[in-house]
Amino acid sequence: MEGPDLVDIVDESGRVVDTVTRAEMRARNLRHRAVGVLVRTAGGDVVVHRRSDWKDVWPGYWDLAFGGVLQPGEDWIDGARRELAEEAGIEAALDVLGTGTYEDDDVRVVGRIFVATHDGPFTFVDGEVDRIELVPWEQLRAWTSRHRCCPDTLSMVLPLLPD
Repeated sequence: MEGPDLVDIVDESGRVVDTVTRAEMRARNLRHRAVGVLVRTAGGDVVVHRRSDWKDVWPGYWDLAFGGVLQPGEDWIDGARRELAEEAGIEAALDVLGTGTYEDDDVRVVGRIFVATHDGPFTFVDGEVDRIELVPWEQLRAWTSRHRCCPDTLSMVLPLLPD
């Protein structure tokens, strides 16, 4: 039997100040580290995905980046690779797109955003993803205005993208 899912809690600069269960982190909305990976196809489409309805935060919302909460002590790039494999079923070279923070009544994150190129096939290994959609790069901003999207991703990813 596995123990509880643990999460490093961080200050505004991303320095670890505590480690708690994921349930406690969510219940108290504690700041933690998370990664996101924006995936583009070789043709330039963005691979967006719909989060499963059972997710603890923003179920059924669309997301621009595969990713999630880092494990205690996990390196940023290792976490990004793990999340990409778990959520999209792929391995890809990753480049850092940028960093960011996000805070609201549901989530407090210090994040790092990566970008990858991959044409699939995409498989939803851990069930966190319901389905994907390919959105042409030049239509991405308009697409997000017509869909219920994860606010942390919009806040941290869109400013990093060229117009």
